[in-house]
Amino acid sequence: MTQSFSELSLAPSLERAVAEMGYENMTPIQAQAIPVVLQGRDVMGAAQTGTGKTAAFTLPLLQRMMKHDNASTSPARHPVRALVLLPTRELADQVAEQVKLYAKYTNLRSTVVFGGMDMKPQTLELKKGVEVLVATPGRLLDHIEAKNCVLNQVEYVVLDEADRMLDIGFLPDLQRILSYLPKQRTTLLFSATFSPEIKRLAGSYLQDPVTIEVARSNATASTVEQHFYRVDDDDKRHVLKKILSERGLKQAFVFVNSKLGCARLARSLEREGLNTTALHGDKSQDERLKALDAFKSGAVDLLVCTDVAARGLDIKDVPAVFNFDIPFNAEDYVHRIGRTGRAGASGLAVSFVSARDTRLMGDLEKLLGKKLELEALELEADKRPAGHFNDGQRVWKQPEAIEGQEIRAARESRTPRDGRSDSRFVPGNRAPRAPRVPVDPLFDKPYEPSTNADVKPSWEASPPTTVRSLSPNIKSRKKVAALFKSAPAPLPAAVALAVPAKAITETAGED
Repeated sequence: MTQSFSELSLAPSLERAVAEMGYENMTPIQAQAIPVVLQGRDVMGAAQTGTGKTAAFTLPLLQRMMKHDNASTSPARHPVRALVLLPTRELADQVAEQVKLYAKYTNLRSTVVFGGMDMKPQTLELKKGVEVLVATPGRLLDHIEAKNCVLNQVEYVVLDEADRMLDIGFLPDLQRILSYLPKQRTTLLFSATFSPEIKRLAGSYLQDPVTIEVARSNATASTVEQHFYRVDDDDKRHVLKKILSERGLKQAFVFVNSKLGCARLARSLEREGLNTTALHGDKSQDERLKALDAFKSGAVDLLVCTDVAARGLDIKDVPAVFNFDIPFNAEDYVHRIGRTGRAGASGLAVSFVSARDTRLMGDLEKLLGKKLELEALELEADKRPAGHFNDGQRVWKQPEAIEGQEIRAARESRTPRDGRSDSRFVPGNRAPRAPRVPVDPLFDKPYEPSTNADVKPSWEASPPTTVRSLSPNIKSRKKVAALFKSAPAPLPAAVALAVPAKAITETAGED
């Protein structure tokens, strides 16, 4: 049975804000979670992404904090009473905007702190006093260590997308942050997927939680049309352009697995005439926010991104999501395709599967609990690159239309990159010169036996006798004229016995 927000008996200021945002009927997660949170119970909620989890925990928390609503300007009258922790900067900024819209007609203050930005403006906001603090774990610890915020009066803690925080290594930070909070508090944990690690985390920090599952765990939205195409790596860009053209898609997310691949694909699509921008972790926070704002406003058609944009981003009316790469973590597939088909709208999710994705597809089938059928997609002959890996095998196929001579001519016709002259180019003519082939008259001549039978072959002939001469490095003794001739000194007796007399005579006459 569908329930409306008017049945919740919210404060007039909250009802006015909800009406202005166009909310009428609650989603399943909102209908089940809001009454439980209003009772002050801990909640462990699992719902498909894009079903309104932010309103499911924000509205009841604001309703319970209305007793602290005051117009005082003293920071002491506005301590932090609700803490919302999120894994990414973009998601934290988005949730903070939603909180401000819900609390627009109240005196409850809110702010957001995340990394990649200067801490000074964030510190000034914290010093003024806020009731709702939205933060990423790393930057919140920086402010705690700098004593910019005190968390000893926190009454409500929300861990949104907790599985993602564990995936990127935020568990030690979460444990440190939770150690600063009072033990008597209400803890809410919301996520699109439940893993064993999440259940252990909930068992450690939640007290007798109410488990709410509005859909089967790790399920995808039924409003999203899913297709899996068998595509070679070199054909993915052409298939992407073909589907965009055939379906008339104006905007789409394109997910890849690496930062480098994200940047390269964005540049390649931009060169092909598509209005594209990139979003990944190596960009500065200012660049990331500008790329996201450009995509939200419609100034950019394709947002090529990594999984930094897979969690919780709420951009309305995005018709399609492309998985250019199958995600390494199967649960990320659920989050990726959740960027389309939000709030009951229809959407399209297209995944490109290459031969090396067999194991990843097996993990995905195990997660979703069903067999995924691969579809074939034909490309026009002129759209296929000159060389490609065919039939999903790592075998290079060269088209028959291009012969070896044409390939060599095409390579030689390219202009040198360094601008230097090249002997292959003829001034005023783009055609390359024919390569000079050295001609050896004896190379093609057949073997002819020698007519003289007496002449022995060169390998049987005796080697020529050579007269050894002194090496050019050895110099002869320099002859010097003697002024006086003296008799040679007598040799020792042992030497005289060993040396013949003739040798002694010759030695004595050398001078």
